[in-house]
Amino acid sequence: MRRKRSQIRDYTAEAKLFTRRAIVAFAGIIVLVGILLANLYYIQVEQYQDYKTRSNDNRIKIVPIAPNRGLIYDRNGKLLASNRPVFSLEITPEKVKDIDKTIAELRKILPITDEQIETFQKERTHIRHYKPVPLMTQLSDEDVAKFSVNQYRFPGVEVTAALKRYYPYGKTLTHVLGYVSRINDRDIQRLTEEGKVSNYQATRDIGKLGIERYYEDVLHGTSGYKEVEVNSRGRVIRTLKYVPPIPGKDIVLNLDIDLQQYAFGLMNHRRGSIIILDPKDNGVLAMVSSPSYDPNAFVHGISGEAYRDLLNDPNRPLVNRATLGIYPPASTVKPFIAVSALTEGVITSKTTRNDPGIWYIPHARNHKGYRDWSRWGHGVVDVKKAIEESVDTFFYQVAFDMGIDRLSTWMNKFGFGEYTGIDIHEESSANMPTREWKMARHRTPWYQGDTIPVGIGQGYWTATPMQIAKALSVLVSHGKRRAPHLLRATIDKEQPNQTPVLSPIKTFPPIENVKDSDWALAEEGMHLVATGSRGTARRAFYGAQYEAAVKSGTAQVYGLKEGEKYNADEVAEHLRDHALLMGFAPLEDPKLIVAMVLENAGGGSGVGGPIAREIFDHVLVKSKQKENSEDKK
Repeated sequence: MRRKRSQIRDYTAEAKLFTRRAIVAFAGIIVLVGILLANLYYIQVEQYQDYKTRSNDNRIKIVPIAPNRGLIYDRNGKLLASNRPVFSLEITPEKVKDIDKTIAELRKILPITDEQIETFQKERTHIRHYKPVPLMTQLSDEDVAKFSVNQYRFPGVEVTAALKRYYPYGKTLTHVLGYVSRINDRDIQRLTEEGKVSNYQATRDIGKLGIERYYEDVLHGTSGYKEVEVNSRGRVIRTLKYVPPIPGKDIVLNLDIDLQQYAFGLMNHRRGSIIILDPKDNGVLAMVSSPSYDPNAFVHGISGEAYRDLLNDPNRPLVNRATLGIYPPASTVKPFIAVSALTEGVITSKTTRNDPGIWYIPHARNHKGYRDWSRWGHGVVDVKKAIEESVDTFFYQVAFDMGIDRLSTWMNKFGFGEYTGIDIHEESSANMPTREWKMARHRTPWYQGDTIPVGIGQGYWTATPMQIAKALSVLVSHGKRRAPHLLRATIDKEQPNQTPVLSPIKTFPPIENVKDSDWALAEEGMHLVATGSRGTARRAFYGAQYEAAVKSGTAQVYGLKEGEKYNADEVAEHLRDHALLMGFAPLEDPKLIVAMVLENAGGGSGVGGPIAREIFDHVLVKSKQKENSEDKK
């Protein structure tokens, strides 16, 4: 009997299983295709603008364009700061087969140094091969000519030109104009904080000191840009859009460059400063600080060795002595103290005092006396004579009667102990001492003896030459207080037919309740300094063709011990007295104010007087004679 064989495979079950798997697989494919289509829709439709922008960012670049910096002129239209082309030798690595060989051949015709080659090799590692890398900067005309003749031998090497700042008057104007130099990290940080960094993306230089720094926003201008299309390697294919930069405005200064040069020459390399103001508006006609340095070296990048030499120079040429130099104002302050004492009723025009050559604090026991500069004194003097002969003992008594509180308050009105408001950042407020200042600085109270030397501009009192000049302008204008200012006007080159826009003058509340007769009394005392029979500067102004009014001062650099006598020949040069002098002329209708400090030069009248006379003669006599001769022609 044959047994029935069992079925090994169930084809029906397998068919059903296959069908189920096929359906699941097909459903999975449908789902994945749906996800893919949804994602494509999201990318192509929903995110179209975003990806289009990203694509354009890779394809289209915005290249900023630096504006031309504004020029600087003096009051007579003479150019003080210009932009001139500077030539550079650049190599595009992509276009040069053998760079080392090319440089070796270039050295045969151009003075390329090892330092320049080293700098070039460093820079090319940070720059793409298709962009040019500078090898030499500041090529001379001769260098440019030599290369031009041989340029066919050097594919990928070319001479390019860029505008750089140039100061034709060099060190004569450094402390006025300052200079521009390469933008550094601190500049970028400051520009970022001020929200201006985007305007400097294409700019390499920025104002560092003086006028260049103070009026940076005016001089710089507004950057332009061009929209360019680039390939995958970043090379420019074509320009799509061009927006030109707006050049900076030109500015006109109150400065007279001829007078500036003349005053600078009078310094004859001595340490010190000369300030010349126009008393009608306090415009700065000249501002000399000596010694000085050439600002052009900083424009192109001064070497470390050269900068260290300037830093270590004992004469400190980097310091602007006109606004940062701090000195005891000495006897130049006596006219200002006289006006304050007259107004306070401490003295009158008829007050007289006998000067025996020494003064003692009233009722003080065992106290040393305060000596006059004249050992034997001046006899009986009134306030005009006290100014004329610079009688110290007269002003010791005035200071004693006024007290430090009233003295400091009045001298603040004349501008001492405060910033003058001049339009450069480099300025010191110096120090007008008060009780509070001494307690904060020295942790000791103010003593009566501290007040006495303040009466002759010594003790704790210090001032800058610009402060002295401003104080004299307050006296000459009978109480009007205006900031000394360098800027006269701005010129917008985008509107060539527009007249220059005059700069507003910064003013302060005037000094009130002072009689005209009291102002005139101080002025007459200064007039006697130059013309009186015993005026301390009478020799310097003998025979002048105008009526001048001056006041000199001699500031001690160190204190003398009791009984010690000062002998300039026996002390080191840097410990000798400073010579100070201020003045104005003509007396009735002042045309200029002069203030000067000559470091370690000795007596103010003997040294400063002749310099002031030469300045007054140059402006009031020689200039007038020149005008008359030109009129005759």
